[in-house]
Amino acid sequence: MNSAFPRILTLLRKERGVSQKQVAADLQVSQALLSHYEKGIRECGLDFVVRAADYYDVSCDYLLGRTADKTGAVIAVEEIPDNDTGAKDNRFRGSVLPVLNKKLVLNSLNIIFDLLQRCNNKMLTTEVSAYLTLSVYSVFRLLYSANPKNPAAMFSVPGYLFQPTVGGELSVTAARIQQVAAGQSVDGEPGLKADEAPMIVPDNISSEYPLFASSLFNLLRNAETRLTEK
Repeated sequence: MNSAFPRILTLLRKERGVSQKQVAADLQVSQALLSHYEKGIRECGLDFVVRAADYYDVSCDYLLGRTADKTGAVIAVEEIPDNDTGAKDNRFRGSVLPVLNKKLVLNSLNIIFDLLQRCNNKMLTTEVSAYLTLSVYSVFRLLYSANPKNPAAMFSVPGYLFQPTVGGELSVTAARIQQVAAGQSVDGEPGLKADEAPMIVPDNISSEYPLFASSLFNLLRNAETRLTEK
């Protein structure tokens, strides 16, 4: 069984808000065995995968981590909503991969910034925006440096320093985001209040962001695939 199965099996149970004992009884296995499945200690048979998929009303492919959509649908580039009003004037040539990834990123950012609005915390919004700004700056500068004829004078930070400088600042900014999100103050600015932190579970995302949820789920899946493969 793949490594995604235990995590998703546990997530579905917690998302539904039922105990391990109740699910075990419903799926006709012992609680100890279900615990082993959720922890990845033991592998289950195909019959259990099918029963669990029916029980949670998801596809077997979703349960096995093969798709980010609970119905088992595989996203296609033409099915992803395009929130970029200037897309028609900036068509990509050749591979559809840049188009697909652009839509996944832009649609996911719509969810992130809406969540920031709901958090209503100035420092959190500032730091998340700074993190994303630095990331875009870094990628653009790496592409810019590919051609040595591009004038270095466009940037004030020397070429040999920009990567370590950006990397260090990203780490500091991530730490500040974590601090604020945990409710702690930064530079005298209050942290996020616990009662203002939005409840974020897959079903909530799907219902609140029907146009963009599939993009976010696929982006998360792609990121974790890359991280685990390394």
